[in-house]
Amino acid sequence: MTTNPDGQASNYTKTLLAGLWRENPVFRLLLGMCPTLAVTAAVKPALTMGCCVIFVLVCSNIMVSLMRNLLKPHLRILMFTLTISTFVTIADLLLKAFQPAMSEALGPYVPLIIVNCVIICRAEACASKNPMLTSIIDAFGMGIGFTLTLCVLAGVREVIGTGKFFDIRVMPDAFVPWAALTMPVGAFLTLGFLLAAANIISKKHS
Repeated sequence: MTTNPDGQASNYTKTLLAGLWRENPVFRLLLGMCPTLAVTAAVKPALTMGCCVIFVLVCSNIMVSLMRNLLKPHLRILMFTLTISTFVTIADLLLKAFQPAMSEALGPYVPLIIVNCVIICRAEACASKNPMLTSIIDAFGMGIGFTLTLCVLAGVREVIGTGKFFDIRVMPDAFVPWAALTMPVGAFLTLGFLLAAANIISKKHS
């Protein structure tokens, strides 16, 4: 029996792109709402959080995929949690060592990646049922999709709320920042408008 390289490549491409839009963790599946709302007042912390999530997603998916044939039903979630917590601890310690200011700014939200539904969802839905390469591609797709969502949300809030982007002033001096967008209420308002826009776009292309 021969395999079809073109068909396999197409499957990999679909897996990667699914996380960017069709199964985007935030806009389509509404997963990972805690960091989405908590760390998106500015782009820098949002991007840092996204990179941490990508690291944990890729590493945990690799480990879960490697041990998928050894998983027992009653120990499955326990093994997922132990695996994820190991890589979250690594990410947290690396952040504290090399980016202490950002680590302090993110506070408890990096350790809380352990219970991020995006990570557990991909371990259960993909890594526990697929070989390593597919699991890695899925992790990158979901992680990049999650990161882009955080950055878009943070970009809107930072620009309108402070007149800056990545701490660089981008709005004219006459612009009056809407400070409410940098507050918790701003996260809910911005996310609501972006979700509405995502639904409209999805319906137009369905």
